[in-house]
Amino acid sequence: MDLNLSKDLSDLITNTGFLSITPGQMLMMLISFVLLYLAIVKKFEPLLLLPIAFGMLLANLPNTGLMNAQSYVPDPLNPGHDKLVTGGLLYYLYQGVKLGIYPPLIFLGVGAMTDFGPLIANPKTLLLGAAAQLGIFSTFIGALYLGFVPKEAASIGIIGGADGPTAIYLTSKLAPHLLGAIAVAAYSYMSLVPIIQPPIMRLLTSKKARMVVMEQLRPVSRTEKIVFPIVVLQRSLVFTKALWQP
Repeated sequence: MDLNLSKDLSDLITNTGFLSITPGQMLMMLISFVLLYLAIVKKFEPLLLLPIAFGMLLANLPNTGLMNAQSYVPDPLNPGHDKLVTGGLLYYLYQGVKLGIYPPLIFLGVGAMTDFGPLIANPKTLLLGAAAQLGIFSTFIGALYLGFVPKEAASIGIIGGADGPTAIYLTSKLAPHLLGAIAVAAYSYMSLVPIIQPPIMRLLTSKKARMVVMEQLRPVSRTEKIVFPIVVLQRSLVFTKALWQP
């Protein structure tokens, strides 16, 4: 049996997609490896970083067809009729984003896992939510300054609210072409809070302030935790109804 090593290597490179990989794909794959390392080894929000990094890796593998849309082509065995060519796995997963299915599901999951105990015990912490609005407007203005159109700037600015589902939903409506970048940016920066937050805290506070021992908040009963979201939902529905009445 004749062996042609150079031809075999050439066929391997051509058939495995290495020949068509772009610098952008290589960069994104490198970023995905870094995020995988942070999620698996450093345990930085693995529930967020791990799926983001793995999806980023899959989307940038060359010549896999994972992003191919389903289509209809002429059927050679049945002239005059078309046959369905199924799309790639990521194409079907993306439909959950395109149709607005994922944001409500994420909101539902986050809401189910949220503990309102600290807020009920210390209602003043509700004011911390104003910081998110400051982040939204400052990011929006910064995006406009960098040359983005208002709809793109609004989609980028919503990242400042530290709310991934809202960022995905708003971007899918205003700037769908930025959806991938904004989704990765929104969830990555929230996952990297353990890295981003410490230097900012050291810059804005003194060592004495950082050594203050926080007092234990009052215990919150189970009844309070159940009644609180029900009351908030009821008042929200009343406000929404009044807002939309002519």
